[in-house]
Amino acid sequence: MKLKIIIPALAFVFVGLMSSCEKDELNDNSADANASIENTADLTNDSSSQNTSADSKGQEILKVVDLGVAGNFAILSKTGITSVYKSSITGDIGTSPITGAAMVIDCGEVTGNVYSVDAAGPACITTSASMLTTAISNMQTAYTDAAGRKTPDFVNLGAGNIGGKTLTPGLYKFTSSVVIPTDIALAGGPDDVWIFQVSGNLDMSSAVRVTLSGGAQAKNIFWQVAGAVTFGTTSHFEGIILGQTGINLKTGASINGRLLAQTAATLQMNTVTQPQ
Repeated sequence: MKLKIIIPALAFVFVGLMSSCEKDELNDNSADANASIENTADLTNDSSSQNTSADSKGQEILKVVDLGVAGNFAILSKTGITSVYKSSITGDIGTSPITGAAMVIDCGEVTGNVYSVDAAGPACITTSASMLTTAISNMQTAYTDAAGRKTPDFVNLGAGNIGGKTLTPGLYKFTSSVVIPTDIALAGGPDDVWIFQVSGNLDMSSAVRVTLSGGAQAKNIFWQVAGAVTFGTTSHFEGIILGQTGINLKTGASINGRLLAQTAATLQMNTVTQPQ
């Protein structure tokens, strides 16, 4: 009689133990699944933040273009720098891979170093072929970075005519040339970034000015231009030019920025000041 009572009791205990094991296993699997989801989210966040970051409100902030060693130059060119005397250049200049003889410029026009791959050219040349090779490579990488930024804030603004406009921070994409026939302003804070992607030429008319307001800084403004860049006489420009073709400044034009050209840069009594 006692045996009949004990056997059902043991069966009840056994069933309870099995149920507890199953719950523990389910909890473990659930924890593993949650960890997997968290890891996947981390990977997604890493890939999406390459060219943007988030502010305290969670809004995306456009990142600057990394210039690398090219950011040490006021003018950097692959095929030459020429100047009609007298230009005034504040910052280093250099050419590579072309010989230093392609720098037709007077030493008195440059407040900074004049770098070349060889000893040809102006008497003040400093030879630094290895450094220039790195700078040119960094310049081309920066151009590719700027050209490849996705999700523009503005597309073909003004059908390429941006004269008279006040431009807020952001990514601007143009599938044609851009003209600046009248003054424009870039309005934003000291940490704001502007990137202009121009698939054609960039032309600014004579006596036209680009101005900054609100603390905006030229070092945070990038103009990636596939075609030729031309600044008219006595015009003034702000920002860093990443030019795939020639950069040409006409008589008396000035720029607070950098001229980074994959071909040549030509000056005519101009003022070029690298941004601080």
